[in-house]
Amino acid sequence: MLTNSFSVNEKGHLTLGGADTVELAKEYGTPLYVFDENDIRNNCRQFKDAFSKYYGGNARVYYASKAFSCKEMYRIVKDEGICTDVVSGGELYTALAAGFLAEKIGFHGNNKTPDELKYALQNKVGRIIVDNMTELYLLNEIAKEMNTHQDILFRIKPGIDCHTHEYIQTGQIDCKFGFALENGEAYEAVKAVANMQNLSLAGIHCHIGSQIFETVPFIDAADIMVSFAKTISEELGVTVSEINFGGGFGIKYTLEDKPVSKDESIKILCGAVKEACQKYAFPHPTLCIEPGRSIVGASSLTLYTVGSIKEIKGIRNYVAVDGGMSDNPRYALYQAEYEAVVANKADKPRDFIATIAGKCCESGDLIQEHTQIQQVQQGDILAVLATGAYNYSMASNYNRIPRPAAVMVKDGNSRVIINRETYEDLVKKDV
Repeated sequence: MLTNSFSVNEKGHLTLGGADTVELAKEYGTPLYVFDENDIRNNCRQFKDAFSKYYGGNARVYYASKAFSCKEMYRIVKDEGICTDVVSGGELYTALAAGFLAEKIGFHGNNKTPDELKYALQNKVGRIIVDNMTELYLLNEIAKEMNTHQDILFRIKPGIDCHTHEYIQTGQIDCKFGFALENGEAYEAVKAVANMQNLSLAGIHCHIGSQIFETVPFIDAADIMVSFAKTISEELGVTVSEINFGGGFGIKYTLEDKPVSKDESIKILCGAVKEACQKYAFPHPTLCIEPGRSIVGASSLTLYTVGSIKEIKGIRNYVAVDGGMSDNPRYALYQAEYEAVVANKADKPRDFIATIAGKCCESGDLIQEHTQIQQVQQGDILAVLATGAYNYSMASNYNRIPRPAAVMVKDGNSRVIINRETYEDLVKKDV
């Protein structure tokens, strides 16, 4: 199995967090998102513990809530003593509704609206990560009108091209996010904020990409970011006390994936920052990261009920389920790989090659192609593993399909954390 959260019980059923997934499907229906609370909490602690071990107390972990945003998730990470980041007014509203302290929230986004910025200022969020010059001037003007002051970070593109899908690379110059270093715009942004009365530059931020299995890009980012901090300190007199390296830590989606452990990732990052600080004679900054996928992604699965099975001899075997791209668009977007298991036959060999198809009226509505599962028949429960990140978050009502429920399991017990949408929900906003 992908993680220790998954197992097979005496009935031959797949379990997650000690809960029988076949019984969960019976109780709550399908499609169904299922999360393991203990594993999520353990992931938070591993990041915190690694920072304590390799960097001391001068570090902060932010949960990147775009991966999975709901009130219960914010409650859990708040309880674990870590911060969170949001990328929209809706995520900010949800975090605050869950009781998250605004001072422990960072607000991201490449095109924050004036209303979102006002909302963030009204609630006194801890950090606003400014993405571009338009936003910088807009935020300063709004803060001036509101007679308030805001600490900000600049999102920097360090010019690093990590080896991941092009749609989730974010560190190179040709990217919609952030200020580039190569053309001097990051330097000019620092010069501009130095003269603003209502904003203070607390630090700089970068995010080089997602689902990264390498360590070299983070080492390179550390050198580049500390070097830039040193440059603006010497030339502009601007002190950078905080450097945020974003997220991007890869997880195990398939048995072939070999992600770097959380402990090793943080050890390497902290070592790289310390080395760069020594190289450039720069004081150790507050060190921040923003893991999302690596906190919630692997501690989860989605359950489906198998419907039609279509065997096209010499071509492929289609196994259709009662969900699809409406609850998991990641395969359609960038051919994301997953492991799938027939949950009620998890003790049987995976000797059937199937293309898992969704129910949407779209040829591209596939969850996986030519993947190995157990021999399958109508009514079986199919589990797709490691679906906790960017599945519910990216779910839609395409074809007017209601979004699934989400369940949290802990020590074999389960509870609903997001109710299943109904047909009535679909028409509530219609006029």
